[in-house]
Amino acid sequence: MAGYLVEDTRKVTTHRLLEMKQQGKKIAMLTAYDYTTASIVDGAGVDCILVGDSASNVMAGNVTTLPITLDQMIYHARSVTRAVKRALVVCDMPFGTYQVNPTEGVKNAIRIMQETGADALKLEGGVEILDTIQKILEAGIPVMGHLGLTPQSINKFGTYAVRAKEEAEARKLLSDAQALENVGCFALVTEKIPAILNAQVCELCSIPVIGIGAGASDGQVLVVDDMLGKNKDFSPKFLRRYADLHQIMTDAIGQYVSDVKTGDFPNEKERY
Repeated sequence: MAGYLVEDTRKVTTHRLLEMKQQGKKIAMLTAYDYTTASIVDGAGVDCILVGDSASNVMAGNVTTLPITLDQMIYHARSVTRAVKRALVVCDMPFGTYQVNPTEGVKNAIRIMQETGADALKLEGGVEILDTIQKILEAGIPVMGHLGLTPQSINKFGTYAVRAKEEAEARKLLSDAQALENVGCFALVTEKIPAILNAQVCELCSIPVIGIGAGASDGQVLVVDDMLGKNKDFSPKFLRRYADLHQIMTDAIGQYVSDVKTGDFPNEKERY
């Protein structure tokens, strides 16, 4: 089913996301890492699909996002873009692919775009990576910014706690948000920052601000496996579970095992 609960089935672009902010229309964003899930997410009417480096955790079982490689991100992004007809597909640039210098960042950004068919890239950080973002933009590649809790910097933070609660960090975040807009980012993700501060970011920026654990925003993003309840061990305050797929899948697989062992599957109608 194409465009569930969505009247406008045109392909979503960076310009259309800006229009949505200007018109006061909220942006729905979810992650996806494979063809089948992306097809479902897109068909349900999500505006923007993030091929997140959270695949490192969700798909590979790593503790952080740091181990995932450029080749692995390209694999996931290529799988997603093959399935998507409407949503804007944004791919994370993984750790180490853009922090070294702008030249390296542009080279890796171009490779992702060429080999995946993604619509845009997302980079974590503020003024520290502004030169790299500018060069990527000059190459004609749209960039989404990411501020607040930036998981690629988790070893520096030492914790996944809420960011920018102190005045100095809050001021820097506002300054970074303005700098990212000024350099040409088409949107911004704000992760795990106080809702009051996030409201200031939304007011300050004319580009869409998409929050995760940041309160009311121009849009919201969640990890699809988390909101579908596939992961029972991750329960942050900001997560709303819309299903309990962990239980549904466990029951279904358990029934399959039982049917095989009792000889109930396959029955006469399930044979050639």
